[in-house]
Amino acid sequence: MIKGLIFDLNGTLIDIYTSESDDQIYRITANFLDYYGIKIQPDSLREEYFSILRRQKKDSPEEFPEYDVLKLFQDISERYRSPKSAAPDPAMIATVFRAAGRYQLKLYDGVAETLSILKNDYSMAALSDGQAVWAIPEMISVNLNQFLDFAIISSVYKFRKPDPRLYTVALSKMNLLPEEVLFIGNDMYRDIFGAHNAGMKTVFFKSNQGEQGYCGANADYIIYHFSELLNAIDFLNRK
Repeated sequence: MIKGLIFDLNGTLIDIYTSESDDQIYRITANFLDYYGIKIQPDSLREEYFSILRRQKKDSPEEFPEYDVLKLFQDISERYRSPKSAAPDPAMIATVFRAAGRYQLKLYDGVAETLSILKNDYSMAALSDGQAVWAIPEMISVNLNQFLDFAIISSVYKFRKPDPRLYTVALSKMNLLPEEVLFIGNDMYRDIFGAHNAGMKTVFFKSNQGEQGYCGANADYIIYHFSELLNAIDFLNRK
């Protein structure tokens, strides 16, 4: 019997569109940094951003490394700020950067209504790859915090799905066994493959994001609209 539900965030609950390729992101962020005595041109900021990101992942001992955007912007600030200036909190820089590149943030149709029903009977949590400095405020912005007991975000742990340790952390916080938990995600590799390896049942939400197929990954149920999750849970509970 299913007692807990774990959801991926972006692409499963949240329909989000962000970009790190648009020139205006680096222009806006560079302008913001200039107010704090950090002199860097937009093109140089772009180059530094991706260079540090790649280096962090390359230097990580993890099989599925996650980068640290706060350390990334701290490194840029320390390198480019004038001696007498006080650099802003890296979280503030990261927030400006994310806001400049965010074009959509909303729940998928049926998410709020479905979670409102499920909240009465199940423990519910989020397990998502991403940067906590972005993921937590975005989750609150769309009011998901009213439904979820907690959120596990990969940047806190320095590794990403499908690393089995992330699922173990979530199960431990829920105090449930793998067979008592259903994982709902939109990526066949990172979500479905990873959760199955951790011993959970899985539902694949075929949304507009994520890897749609992966060799060796098979969901226990597939939904095409989020409200179909109610039928999926009923079916899996009767198996």
